[in-house]
Parts: sequence; C-alpha cells; structure tokens
Amino acid sequence: MLHHEHPEIKKLLLTGKSGLEKESLRICDDGHFSHTAHPFPDDSCLVRDFCENQLEINTKAAATPEGALRDLIYHHRKAEQALHVLPVPEYLWPFSNPPYIRNEDDIPVAQFSGDQRSKTVYRNYLAEKYGKYKMTFCGIHFNYSLSDELLHADFAFSEETSFNKYRDRLYLNTARNLMRNGWIITVLCAASPLLDGSFLNRDDAGKTVFSGMASTRCSELGYWNHFVPIINYHSVFTYADGIREMVQDGMIASQTEYYYPVRLKSRGENSLDELEKTGIDHIELRNIDLNPYAEAGICIEDLKFMQLLVVYDSCIHSGELSKEEQVTAELNFKNASHYDIDIAKILSNGVSLSVRQASARLLDQMDTFFTDTDAREIIDFQRQKLTGKSARYAVRVHADFSDGFVKRGLEYAIKKAGLSH
Repeated sequence: MLHHEHPEIKKLLLTGKSGLEKESLRICDDGHFSHTAHPFPDDSCLVRDFCENQLEINTKAAATPEGALRDLIYHHRKAEQALHVLPVPEYLWPFSNPPYIRNEDDIPVAQFSGDQRSKTVYRNYLAEKYGKYKMTFCGIHFNYSLSDELLHADFAFSEETSFNKYRDRLYLNTARNLMRNGWIITVLCAASPLLDGSFLNRDDAGKTVFSGMASTRCSELGYWNHFVPIINYHSVFTYADGIREMVQDGMIASQTEYYYPVRLKSRGENSLDELEKTGIDHIELRNIDLNPYAEAGICIEDLKFMQLLVVYDSCIHSGELSKEEQVTAELNFKNASHYDIDIAKILSNGVSLSVRQASARLLDQMDTFFTDTDAREIIDFQRQKLTGKSARYAVRVHADFSDGFVKRGLEYAIKKAGLSH
C-alpha cells in the first residue's frame, strides 16, 4: 500500500495516467445493425471488437482523466462525422444494450484476413460458446497507472530492494481491494436497464423490455465466464499462472477470455509472458456502461471517481483473497447491477448490506480519506446518485426510453450525431 501519510506522497497521490477503450455499435437509420465493412482500416485508434460493426475507440494514455476524455471525444466526433457522410449514413448507438436484432445471422462477426485471420477464428469460437447476442453488449474500459514519480517516491519508503517487485506488490494489493470494492462502479455507472424485445424473441422486435437490472451487461444476464475464476494474487507469477491454468484446463481459450471486471496489464503487448517479464503497468476496470447522456459515453465526474477509487484502494492494506472471498466478490459485482439497490445485497466481512447502504458506506470512507476539496466534490457527485433517485443513469434511461427503447433511442442517436458536427 502507498505510504499516503507522508506529505511527499500525499501531494502525488492523484498523479497517474488514464486511458479509455469504448465500444459502440454502428447502426443504420432504421435501427438495425450496419453490415458495411469496418470504415477505419488504417486508424489504430478506431478498431473493431467482436462484431464488424462494433467500433472500439482507443485513446492514448493521458496525464489526467480530462486528457483521456478529450482524446475520446475527439475520436468519437471523428468517427461520427465520417459515418454521417457515408453513401448510406450510419450512427453510433449510444446504449450498452443493442437495438433491433433480426437473428444471429444479423450480427456480423469481425472479419480479419492474412496474419490476423486468427482473430476471426477466435471470435467464431466466442460466438459458439457464449452466443452472438451477448457479444453485442458495449461498454467502456478504464485503464489507470500510478505515475512513475509517485511510485519512485513511495519506493523510497518501502522495504523492498527491487523496484519492479515493489510495483507489482502494490498493484496486486490494489487489485485485491478493487475486487472487494470495484462493484461500486457498476452501481454508479449502470445505464442499461432496457432491451429491445428482439434480444429475447425475434417476434418481439419493437417491444421495450425492462430487464430488472440497472446494468444488463454487468449482471448475471451479461458477459461472464461460465465459472468463477479463482486466482492467487500473491505475486505476478501466481496471477499469470492462474490464468494459464484456465487455458490449459480448457476453461478458456486464451487470456483475453478472462472476463473479470478487474484485470492487471503489462505495458505494450498484452500477454502473460510480457506481464511476468516487465511487470504490472496498469489496472483495467471493465464494468462501465455507456452513459447516453454524455457525448462520448462517459462524463468527467465518473472518470475522476474511478481514479479516486484506484488511488484509495492503493492506500489501504489488503490481505490475500481466499477462494470464498473471490466467489463473494463476483456475486457482489453481479448484485451491484440490479435495478433495485434497496433489495440487492453486498456481502462484506460476513455482513450483508443493501447495495445502497454499502455504497453510501464506501463513499463515506473515501470522503474521510480524501481531504482535497475537488476530490470530495467528485465523491459528493456520486453520493447524489444514491440520495436522488432520478440521478442514477439507469433510472433516467428507464424513465426517458421505456415508451420505445429503439425508436426513441434512434431519434436520440441521430440528434446527438447532428450536434457533434
């Protein structure tokens, strides 16, 4: 854990790098999926995820959350403008849940060729294992690394003789805490309570369905491995070996199929070998819905809160995670996605609290920890989502789009695209 009580460390706590990955579906003006080829083949920031029409925007690592968001907005506008002038205009669907789906053949698996053909083979494997429908869920991944200046300053106070070993231990400590506390991101960023009926039954296209979840994609209805991954977080090597064992046992096909909301990543090439060789560079948080009320799917207040949560979890001690705790952690992440946060439960240290109560308690703990005015304003912004029902994104989406999820959503997508030009 960081030695946050030292003035030299305290002043550096919120220095770090932020990066974003955002998925959005390309759609036509009738609310159906685009079936055109990926229109940005030479842009490394605009790539494909599972579907050919599933655009993924990747930002560079920025010195601040504001910088990462500016980069995301720049590429989001660039994509929208390029799609708008196609012979048949296309739009970016602003929700995590998909619009109309005719059938599985309507979902175009991303097509790669040549040396990258294995990417299509892998996607076909995922389609067979999980079904294509789930693969259309979209969201945002937040990548965060503590600054080198902070790490080197804190290393001077540690008992470690190896900087790389110190850094890995710190990130592993942080990851364990995020396993325990990261569910709150789902609570505060959930924005996908509605589905088109065609997701469940193709004869119900045009019918709006309430899933009972605030975040369908983060719930038990969404994108999870078919088992609870159990990993030893003692060292970077035990962490990597845990994922390798899943691959060797045939539980997953590769490390990219490890679908946990918290992941440890290396710099550059995303591989377990590289993670062991160069060490942990950053933490990836994956349980963020697209916020349709923000231009590029996320607002600065939520980004800053995620930074605060990572830093907070870097400053508190974390014991090893038992198998039972890891099972509970996954259950907490799923329960946090439920719509009614007064009924759904969070389990912590043998105590069961409602999601609302557990969220309020964690926010209070963070509020006590951070004395900086700006940080406390961000925490208060999140607290308002719990005290005023209309402030939660999922509640707002339910109120604004229940009378026609795709029809109203399409009108909204077209209007948003027009405003960005």
